[in-house]
Amino acid sequence: MSFNDVSMIQRRTLLQGAAAFAGVHLVSGAQAQTGRDHWPSKPIRLIVPYNAGGATDILARAFGEGLSKRVGQPVVVDNRPGASGIVGTDAVAKAVPDGHTLLMSLSSSMLVNQYLYSKLPYHPIKDLALVSQVSTAPVVLAVHPSVPVKNMKELLAYAKAHRGQMSYGSYGVGSYAHLAGAYISKITNSDMNHAAYKGESQAIQELISGQYQFGFLSAQNVKPHADTGRIKAIAVTGRQRMVVMPDVPTIHEQGVLDDAFSLVGWIAMGAPAGVPRDIIAQLYAHLLEVAKDPKVQERITGAGFAPLMSSPEQFRENYQRDMPVWKALVETAGARLD
Repeated sequence: MSFNDVSMIQRRTLLQGAAAFAGVHLVSGAQAQTGRDHWPSKPIRLIVPYNAGGATDILARAFGEGLSKRVGQPVVVDNRPGASGIVGTDAVAKAVPDGHTLLMSLSSSMLVNQYLYSKLPYHPIKDLALVSQVSTAPVVLAVHPSVPVKNMKELLAYAKAHRGQMSYGSYGVGSYAHLAGAYISKITNSDMNHAAYKGESQAIQELISGQYQFGFLSAQNVKPHADTGRIKAIAVTGRQRMVVMPDVPTIHEQGVLDDAFSLVGWIAMGAPAGVPRDIIAQLYAHLLEVAKDPKVQERITGAGFAPLMSSPEQFRENYQRDMPVWKALVETAGARLD
């Protein structure tokens, strides 16, 4: 897989998204009216398989509020954390496919877990309908101030020189933070410990207190503490700097060109497989309109993300493109869970 700049992905997505959006409105009047008469016919449950307060939860609430206004039904955000997003994602996979149960999650639970777990209770490809990747989700490489490094190359060298003495933290087993940390441990032969927390809020507090030395975390949680010097933000993943932290260079800019650090996760909306295509089309059309709200845009960029809003068709293409890269990262990191 070759990695394109996020800006290029955005331009392509906006053009194709506009075409898909126009296609939605070319559905025959009778068919469109029938779908509107029957969906949604009751409150929509939007399951977030992570703790309240995290970036995924914040975006879910922003989109849920906007969607509720457009469809005239409540959208209730239901946080179901546990097992790296498995608990909540499985609940969606097994829900009635009528468009009244939706998922807002990360690439970890919707894609990566299939390579981590041999006994995953759901099959992401077979059991989930892909609605839209609402944003790309680069993360910040944050370091405790006690670690004397200023960039990724210095961190790699420091890890090599302190074998068995360092720990990296994550917001869940199987998350990008876990896989990237394990990857660093392997390529530096530094035998680092993994400190896994139940959510990012806990992970950031433990980094501040020095319980571990570095981790990959969202800009939303890193920035306030980096601004006050409680932690150091030394790099970001992906190929483009974050709008909210423009002075922090990418790892790629720093000369570390591994695909593992150019890879960008995403936050996406899904549904149970089998939801009628006309409902998926209506839902996506509503999401496109919700995403235009300046407040929603602010929530996305404020978390350090970039709006994407891929169509269901684009989502499937991006998914197929990303699969082998995530699989390779899992294999290189040597991560396997049961």
